Amino acid sequence: MSACYGHADLRRFAVRPRRARPRETPPNGAGGLVDSVDRDDPAHGPPHHRRPRAGVELVSEQATARPLGRVQYWLAWIFVIGWTGVVCGGLGVQFIAWDYPCPLCLVQRMFMLLAALGGAYIVRRAMTSTVTPHDYATGWGLAIVACAAGGFASWRQTMLHILPGDPGYGGPVLGLHLYVWALILFAAAIVAAGAAMAFANETAAQDFPKQPYTRLGMIAIGFLGVVIAINLVAVFLLAGFHWFLPDNPDRYQFFYDVHILS
Repeated sequence: MSACYGHADLRRFAVRPRRARPRETPPNGAGGLVDSVDRDDPAHGPPHHRRPRAGVELVSEQATARPLGRVQYWLAWIFVIGWTGVVCGGLGVQFIAWDYPCPLCLVQRMFMLLAALGGAYIVRRAMTSTVTPHDYATGWGLAIVACAAGGFASWRQTMLHILPGDPGYGGPVLGLHLYVWALILFAAAIVAAGAAMAFANETAAQDFPKQPYTRLGMIAIGFLGVVIAINLVAVFLLAGFHWFLPDNPDRYQFFYDVHILS
């Protein structure tokens, strides 16, 4: 059957090479022709694939179109200042009223500072001019975990003194003991952080100018760092060279360990 086909008929089944498509040369603004454009080059692709020019600062649509776009930043900044201020209040009660903190009190302070560090993470990222959704989630996640653990510690101390007639540990402040106030603040902070994450689409801007956010971030983080250092010194003076604190400390053990006091 192959003998029925001639040489000319076989050429119909031969594979013909494809011709290369010539590059398009779109006209320029003056009516002439510009250099040929390679459509495979990402630099000449669609507008969303083009790289921004160097030195041009881009402002995201979130920051310009949403008036609440930076609410989460300010909430994180308040987290840092607020929790640090609460720890300062505890230090004031310790050194002014000579009300020695118990081990559970110190545990609550640690979780307060950890919650402040969650907000400080977001504030620090804003100092680099960009805060991604991952940064917001990391900061608020750390804050919520710290507040949940601190709330459990304050609840535990509250339950230890819940029976009628129990005077509680330490003196009351505005009618409530410090650990009860801590429980209220931890619960309120969890609600605030959860609400911030729930409305993140409207309140979580990603682009921040250098000023004033760099200066504000340095103030908040510097304040937190100083209070952390003071708290470390206070705990060391209280515990001395011992691994554990007594349930009801009544002196700064360090001065007795080095024989300054006896």
